[in-house]
Amino acid sequence: MELRTSYQQTSHQLNGHGRRNVGVLQQAFAEVDPNQASDHYGTGEIIARFEQKLAQKLGMEDAIFFPSGTMAQQIALRIWADETGNRNVAYHPLCHLEIHEQDGLKELHHLEPILIGDDKRLMTLEEVQALPDIACLLIELPQRELGGYLPPFDELEAISHLCRERGIRLHLDGARLFETLPYYEKTAAEVCALFDSVYVSFYKGIGGIAGAILAGPKAFCAEARVWKRRYGGDLIGLYPYIIPADYYYELRKRRMASYYEQAKELARRFNAIDRVWTTPDVPVTNMFHLHVEGDVEAVSAWIQSVQDVTGIGITGYLVPHDGYCSTEISVGDAYEAIDAPQLDRLFEQLER
Repeated sequence: MELRTSYQQTSHQLNGHGRRNVGVLQQAFAEVDPNQASDHYGTGEIIARFEQKLAQKLGMEDAIFFPSGTMAQQIALRIWADETGNRNVAYHPLCHLEIHEQDGLKELHHLEPILIGDDKRLMTLEEVQALPDIACLLIELPQRELGGYLPPFDELEAISHLCRERGIRLHLDGARLFETLPYYEKTAAEVCALFDSVYVSFYKGIGGIAGAILAGPKAFCAEARVWKRRYGGDLIGLYPYIIPADYYYELRKRRMASYYEQAKELARRFNAIDRVWTTPDVPVTNMFHLHVEGDVEAVSAWIQSVQDVTGIGITGYLVPHDGYCSTEISVGDAYEAIDAPQLDRLFEQLER
């Protein structure tokens, strides 16, 4: 629609790290030795070195690089189901596996998901306590489809303790794990210590091309490597994904606290505008959902006019609801490229 065209034509954008174009790949490879050997069907120094680095960072025994998080997470839940002999797994109704994967878990692995909690809020400890016998519980940190909410860390600890008492494996959908660390004031290893396995994405807050890490105990990872081959995930070379993942991880891992503080300030300014609000009201990571009162045609026209006048992209899409529209804002390097006078002009236009 026109809103997306308007967004793409802006000179600056509030979201992410800038446009996802070939320059992202060129930057990552700028100083790479052209004679460096590729990985080869899941083996080789380049992939092993990155996997070992991330296993250590996450405090896990082993880690595997996957071309996609969808592949990694379906495999993780299948392994825990096989190990426990239980075909039931549990996760939130807005879990990626439930709403974005065309029932892959059910169709490929014949697992039975149990939806826990309400689609308007996070799951609770009491709801976990009420679960029947299951192989694995998946928790997403942060809960993206709700706007990036996080449970209190002590509640996570209580859920972890309960799962271990009951023999339930606890898997972390940590696609945006590194973005949660400033709020929790924990290291990645301290968060992951509560879980039996963890998945992390390298194209979201990290801003790589594609790819993910699945980490856990050695026996779990050995089985995951077999499943990766079965899924066709052992491409002849994954280095076009591994090198940017490593490069942008090193570039941005220390910037997450800055993104978080900028997201809070940006949300504060949006919340000061009449008929505009965010969830969470005060973000707990670098992301939040932005809501605007009105129907999709009126809101689209308003945002497009502001983007056209200011040259700053707010969003390229809107999700219509009953009486208002929503979109997602995720702060990264692109936000820092907007200077204070430009940002002030944006909000002057929004407040008209």
